[in-house]
Amino acid sequence: VQLQASGGGLVQAGGSLRVSCRASGRAFSNNAIGWFRQAPGKEREFVASIGWNGGGTLYEDSVKGRFTISRDRIEGTVYLQMNSLRPEDTAVYYCAAVRRSYSGKDVNDYTSWGQGTLVTVSS
Repeated sequence: VQLQASGGGLVQAGGSLRVSCRASGRAFSNNAIGWFRQAPGKEREFVASIGWNGGGTLYEDSVKGRFTISRDRIEGTVYLQMNSLRPEDTAVYYCAAVRRSYSGKDVNDYTSWGQGTLVTVSS
């Protein structure tokens, strides 16, 4: 499965942004999808993930209640709605896929990666 992330940009603290991950290729519906982010000088970290059927969502603690992951199986797209953004959310956001039904937090489980999309939150 090939992934294309988009929707990043510059937003003020407290604002909202939605990033998208569009998949092409066969068997997208058989993949769990995760969002990860990497800030300058830091390791890539888990943000959120969703199972192949839209269930089993997981979130990193600092984004719980602010971010929502969802997927449109017909459109082959996974969304990450980000509300109440903070300067510390600034990073390149990546989507990734793993061929299994359930979602997970381990970056090493994911085998297909899209290019990142930059999210910048100004204070």
